Amino acid sequence: MSQLQGSWEMHQQGMAYLPDTDVEPVAASTSVPEAAADFDRNVPRICGVCGDRATGFHFNAMTCEGCKGFFRRSMKRKAMFTCPFNGDCKITKDNRRHCQACRLKRCVDIGMMKEFILTDEEVQRKREMILKRKEEEALKESLKPKLSEEQQKVIDILLEAHRKTYDPTYADFTKFRPPVRSNHKTQAAARASSILTQELSLEDSTDLFSSDGFGTFPESMEPQMFSNLDLSEENDESSSMNISFSQLSMLPHLADLVSYSIQKVIGFAKMIPGFRELAAEDQIALLKSSAIEVIMLRSNQSFTLEDMTWTCGSNDFKYRISDVTQAGHSMDLLEPLVKFQVSLKKLNLHEEEHVLLMAICILSPDRPGVQDTSLVESLQDRLSEILQTYIRCRHPPPGSRLLYAKMIQKLADLRSLNEEHSKQYRCLSFQPEHSMQLTPLVLEVFGNEIS
Repeated sequence: MSQLQGSWEMHQQGMAYLPDTDVEPVAASTSVPEAAADFDRNVPRICGVCGDRATGFHFNAMTCEGCKGFFRRSMKRKAMFTCPFNGDCKITKDNRRHCQACRLKRCVDIGMMKEFILTDEEVQRKREMILKRKEEEALKESLKPKLSEEQQKVIDILLEAHRKTYDPTYADFTKFRPPVRSNHKTQAAARASSILTQELSLEDSTDLFSSDGFGTFPESMEPQMFSNLDLSEENDESSSMNISFSQLSMLPHLADLVSYSIQKVIGFAKMIPGFRELAAEDQIALLKSSAIEVIMLRSNQSFTLEDMTWTCGSNDFKYRISDVTQAGHSMDLLEPLVKFQVSLKKLNLHEEEHVLLMAICILSPDRPGVQDTSLVESLQDRLSEILQTYIRCRHPPPGSRLLYAKMIQKLADLRSLNEEHSKQYRCLSFQPEHSMQLTPLVLEVFGNEIS
């Protein structure tokens, strides 16, 4: 009898040296969320049985894959192990196969429970569930809209075009005629302060590019595409204008600023895919009618909600509504313009969405003077489709909710701002002493009313 027991113990020791080849399937492991939640992910995971690197909570304890599989096999086979030594073997990564009895005892001591072990049928069901979930996720992913390579290329081109034509350092502003801010507040400036403080809880706000109708950079930098062109405009005065033209100290500076901005809009437009394919007459018609709208869109990049100003570097180039009233604009333009800037800023557009919106704005087939409306419309439709796809793919909710519709509404708002700007520009251009402060490019794009 003693020989039989000795042979059995020798057999058990031999079995202990066999490798842990039966690695436990992931689906067969049951974890305890509460314990896992309390575990510091920054602390190295150590197997509570042998000290090896642990892979997670298995059967209610943190263990490695080897000890997980050992415990599961032992419980399923109802194995009865005997320690060949004193029953208190220290289990390590290197000797864990030497004594199965102490290894199993250690498993139980750290809290591993056989009740957490799945049956073969449960393991199979869990595997099938995991597989089904993966298939469903793959199907869902395949049905999601994706930007095609061609669409991504268009976006990349527009991003590059914007970055080449918009300097976030505003270094060129020092080349303009310097800003001269009058200490005397005009009636429009006072009205600006009261209305916007009441409705938007603002301080005196600014419109950098809203006075965009009044600016130009040096003549030598003006593009050739607008030379010798004539804009026909009605000469009716805006009945809403209530501006004293005696002090327009900011007009020269903002005239240069807007002229500079027009050049940048032209540079951006030329890089829009398909724009150069249009007839020269249509390119000119689109740019002349959309320039002020795109400038207003671009100016949102420098608009700050904190103080409702357009901040372009130093304090010299921090523009408030009072500055714009000193360039000849009234609150009939400035109040809706500031509201437009606030609402646009709050959309939190991605740069990709911003450049697409500018391109869509330029390629509007219903602009006055456009001949090949079908070609312009096809180019705009292509950009609109890219924008919608981008929003679905890349703009996470809740910001993406109705975002496309809100962006299109901004284009409608810009039309109204454009119309009011034209009225106020015509009123200003009737004054020869102020029209002389404008630049040839501004006069050509917005129309020269001086006969």
